[in-house]
Amino acid sequence: MTGPYTRILLRGLLAGLLAGLLAGAVAFVVGEPHIEAAIALEESAAEHAATGAHTHTHEAGSAGHSHGEDALVSRTGQQAGLILATTLGGLALGALYASVLHFARRHTRLTGPVLGLLGAGAGWLAVAAVPFLKYPANPPAVGDPDTIDQRTLLWVATVVLGLAALAVAVVVSKALARQEMRTVRLAGPVLAFLVVVGLGYVVLPTIDEVGADFPATLLWDFRIASVVIQTTLWFALGVAFAFLTERADRRASVRVA
Repeated sequence: MTGPYTRILLRGLLAGLLAGLLAGAVAFVVGEPHIEAAIALEESAAEHAATGAHTHTHEAGSAGHSHGEDALVSRTGQQAGLILATTLGGLALGALYASVLHFARRHTRLTGPVLGLLGAGAGWLAVAAVPFLKYPANPPAVGDPDTIDQRTLLWVATVVLGLAALAVAVVVSKALARQEMRTVRLAGPVLAFLVVVGLGYVVLPTIDEVGADFPATLLWDFRIASVVIQTTLWFALGVAFAFLTERADRRASVRVA
């Protein structure tokens, strides 16, 4: 991966733009039907609460959401905002991703395309997989509005945990680079990563605000859709960046020849 930082940054922005658009399309096709189903359940529960069919406790728990006609933003606006959010998020992620790779290329002998793919895989593992396994995504109508700040901070904590575990794994890998046994070189970083994540999971509190009456199938489908969207974002980012890098390297080698 050759070239100045600005060129790598532009490459990351373009890859992030493509990844964000693709992730937004996947979110609209895969995720929106489950969100609609969850909103329908929430509105149905609110209607029953308004007529006195449910307890005052349930009414208080439902008061924090608004997706119907009284919502500040219509569902059409929310769906358009979804595509915009994933696109802007992809651009920001692409910039951070390119910046990290620009620094990492000075400390590795991996080729640009391989480094790009491995970087995207490591990013997915640390930023998407580690937080999800501790605090999986929940659809609308799930969660107490009063705890949203706490849940957000805990999610950020798991992202930091994933990045810290990844950093420890890299350090261990460097330390074992001269180890003769390949098994030790491969297993050491993986074990270090798992130990750090496991300790973090033990320290962080458990949050379970899913009601017993919420459909398990809908919850499962929503969480699977969330994983698919995140995986699409990181996979597309890595592949697009690797492709752009390989094409740039080929053009540079042709000009030199």
